[in-house]
Amino acid sequence: MHSAGFIQDLAVIMLIAGLVTIVFHRLKQPVVLGYILAGVIIGPHTPPFALVSDEHTIRILSELGVVFLLFSLGLEFSLRKLAAVGMTAVVAAVTEIAAMLAIGFGLGQWFGWSRMDSIFLGAILSISSTTIIVKALSELQLKNQRFAQLIFGVLIVEDILAIAMIALLSALATTGEVDAPAVFGTLGRLSLFMVVSLVLGILVVPRLLDSVAKAASDEMLLITVLGLCFGFCLLVVKLEYSIALGAFVIGAVMAESRQLRLIERLTGPLRDMFSAIFFVSIGLLLDPGVLLAYAGPIAIITAAVVLGKVLSCAGGSYLAGNDGRTSVKVGMGLAQIGEFSFIIASLGLTLKVTSDFLYPIAVAVSALTTLFTPYLIRLSDPLSLRAAAAMPTRLSAWLGRYPAWLARLSRPGDAVHLRAIIGRIVLQVLVNFALIAAVFIAGAYAGSQLGGVVSLPLLDDPRVSDALAWSAALLVSLPFLIAAYRKLKALAMLLAEMLVRSRVLRRAMEEVIPAAGVAGILALIGWLSASILPPWEWLAGILAGAAVVTAVLWQRFVRLHTRLQLALIETMQAHSSPH
Repeated sequence: MHSAGFIQDLAVIMLIAGLVTIVFHRLKQPVVLGYILAGVIIGPHTPPFALVSDEHTIRILSELGVVFLLFSLGLEFSLRKLAAVGMTAVVAAVTEIAAMLAIGFGLGQWFGWSRMDSIFLGAILSISSTTIIVKALSELQLKNQRFAQLIFGVLIVEDILAIAMIALLSALATTGEVDAPAVFGTLGRLSLFMVVSLVLGILVVPRLLDSVAKAASDEMLLITVLGLCFGFCLLVVKLEYSIALGAFVIGAVMAESRQLRLIERLTGPLRDMFSAIFFVSIGLLLDPGVLLAYAGPIAIITAAVVLGKVLSCAGGSYLAGNDGRTSVKVGMGLAQIGEFSFIIASLGLTLKVTSDFLYPIAVAVSALTTLFTPYLIRLSDPLSLRAAAAMPTRLSAWLGRYPAWLARLSRPGDAVHLRAIIGRIVLQVLVNFALIAAVFIAGAYAGSQLGGVVSLPLLDDPRVSDALAWSAALLVSLPFLIAAYRKLKALAMLLAEMLVRSRVLRRAMEEVIPAAGVAGILALIGWLSASILPPWEWLAGILAGAAVVTAVLWQRFVRLHTRLQLALIETMQAHSSPH
């Protein structure tokens, strides 16, 4: 009977969504609005009775919509594009979040709500909806334009910062204080996880997919892709990160495969089906009664979201060096709230620190801003053109000087070239450190499980199991430690040549900087692997043995790391994305 009820719910959703979206298509309106209206029609709040009996199962299915939409975005948004819009994304996202936190808190206090309600309202309003924006830009066929790429970059940064914000709010709700170390620790662990996932994923996943594709079986490739996608999302959820972020990351990894076009074609129908259920589920949550009871606050908050995000995102994009027209289009594309807002509102209810009315208000504002999103994106171009035409000539010229000045600063030249080289070296050192840290974190976990998996009397002594786990982690990480040392040596030589004239001081810099860098890495390793750190007398022996191994196998470790680096570069260059 339960299965019959589920099939009935699914049939009702698909039939009504299909009928409504046909009407919207005939009227040349965004289909996503039809999905939301279909959800309202079949929802429990629309008389005479609810047409869907099991909303919980429908919401579970809607999570698949989030996964497929973000996975598809990752497929179309390669790492090269992410790097190209990196600074704009960071500046715009930070500007937007800071502005909306202040606006939300101020509105909550103005309404007379509690301090905690006001804080959570600010957090709810600060994060835009990746799912809604991706769908709207897809329907309008604008995903490949520059402003859309900037929007996608901002959304990625927002998702990362939203995870840190959730950790901060949890600490604030339970202790009444902001635990800054916990927040920075969360951001650090998330950054570490993303770097390691991208590096290892690009080394392994595209090669695996190319191997599977040789069988010339679409079914085999699709199952492999779905297995990798859901497996990685499961890992991300187990680590208590966003499933949306996980879906995007694995999509970005698969974007480096030669099978990209085939993967997009195979997963497209699944994306369309489950994303439709996701948007219908938003409509199911929309209660017209709440809209009436809190009509005033909802209208004011909706207006604040649209105006605040347009101004803050456009301002952040402009500060990062984009022209006014592009900045306005970025701002108008980000003027809504969505899935992370629901998560933050639910967190307040779960921790019992916010009022019951806050969640339905968040849903109503999300639904309304979702309705406006396609129209705002359509209006962004004519509005920016009209604003430019109406602007006084002097003001327009003055505003155009700032992006032009930033463009001049970034023109090719010796100083810019040197900064690029230094930045590349620093990035390579950080990537190697991230891999080393991941190895030791994995070693710490393996060490804690070793005694229960292998039944040897010798391992009953925790000092032995810790020493084995730590030694193995050190051995595996030696190629990355050596690479980090060599990169730091190159950085020290470059800085010494640029900054110091004395030959003696140059030699000192060339030796001190790499030695200090490796010492710092080892200190961080000791902190990360404190749970399996052997006794000091054992540690000295392990380090001495590692020094001997390093001296004997130095060239082999260098060649191994070089092959890994070349494999990474070749994989990223093998697929030239036309997007």
